[in-house]
Amino acid sequence: MLIPTAVLAGMGLVSGLGLAVAARVFAVETDPRQDEISDALPGANCGGCGYAGCNDFAAAVVEGKVGPEECPVCDANTREFIGKLMGVEVGAAIPKVALIMCQGGEGTAPRQFRYNGQASCTSADLLGGGDKLCLHGCLGLADCQAICAFGAIEMTDDGIARIIPERCTACGKCVTACPKHLISIVPADAEIHVLCHNTDKGAVAKKACGVACLGCKKCEKAFEEDPRIRISEFLARVDYDQPPSGLDVGEICPTGALIELKLNRNDSEPNSRSVS
Repeated sequence: MLIPTAVLAGMGLVSGLGLAVAARVFAVETDPRQDEISDALPGANCGGCGYAGCNDFAAAVVEGKVGPEECPVCDANTREFIGKLMGVEVGAAIPKVALIMCQGGEGTAPRQFRYNGQASCTSADLLGGGDKLCLHGCLGLADCQAICAFGAIEMTDDGIARIIPERCTACGKCVTACPKHLISIVPADAEIHVLCHNTDKGAVAKKACGVACLGCKKCEKAFEEDPRIRISEFLARVDYDQPPSGLDVGEICPTGALIELKLNRNDSEPNSRSVS
């Protein structure tokens, strides 16, 4: 009994020494600045920068592939620290925020049946597109809220998701979590939005939701000479490269799908009838 035990112990010792030697021989040296940058970053590993995690982003910064401003989560002080560490000028970060393109809550978007399955939008969507008559709208089962690491999504009393702009880092995880593809990352200073994702024709969309975009082109015609809203597939779409402002949305949109919504302020409740 002692001999087999001794043999196994010896084999373990030899294997351990071999791994230790291999680790030392084949070790890849990293720039010490990478560790400093990685430690300075928030550690959310959200992927909003396009890399798998904060350490990969730090490596990309050290290699000169990206600038400090391309982390959507870290604050100005962290960006400045990384810039000084790397000896580079920090570019201007364009504030962005997630936006849920739907207002179809209870009483506005009728349901065609009662869903009684797993409390997941992805699961509900597999059952004929979900229980709502509008097959493009928010299912309200909080997949986006569950994946948000910053507590930036809440479920409203009428059963749809809403972004809390002051908490949102625009990491983009909620975008991929939504099976309806309702969430977009938009400039935080944009004020006019189309909170609808229904691409059905007007009559069908109107039956499915009381605040659906009908594709009537009234908003598009408001910018005939300088188009900033375009109708595509019966749905109005804002050009966020040159976002519109100063529109009397209540006069233009007959359903309230076109709204004023200031995302970079705390008073970010939708106001579909006036521009202040």
